[in-house]
Amino acid sequence: MNYLIIYFKPYQFIYNMTTSIVLSTGIFDLLKDHIRRRKLSKYNQEKLELELRNARQILNKDIPANVVTVNTRVRVKELETGAEFTHIIVPPAKARNKHNTISILSPIGVAMVGYSEGSELKWEMSEGVKAYRIEEVTRLS
Repeated sequence: MNYLIIYFKPYQFIYNMTTSIVLSTGIFDLLKDHIRRRKLSKYNQEKLELELRNARQILNKDIPANVVTVNTRVRVKELETGAEFTHIIVPPAKARNKHNTISILSPIGVAMVGYSEGSELKWEMSEGVKAYRIEEVTRLS
């Protein structure tokens, strides 16, 4: 695999050049708007900008079933602790705690969107930078 190490002072990203995230045009635009609204930490903003620069945009109907997007159930493992979580990713307007759903624009939603099963990623959460592996992605009807 080819890796590119990118330095954004004071951050360092190791970016896998052989893979890029896969997004629908609508989700791509939603994420660009999220960046413009300054809703992310500096670390996450720079990481997301890099991912969007290299993203593959396709029609929503052509997104592979194992890629995280809206209306997917995602089982993810935090690599440091081994803890596993299952999230149901939905559009921002449909996220409800009582339905156990989270917005695609939540911190973990933005971190995982566009990645496929087996992908490992890092994202800055309120407790610091966390490493995750996407264990399973299931499309919801």
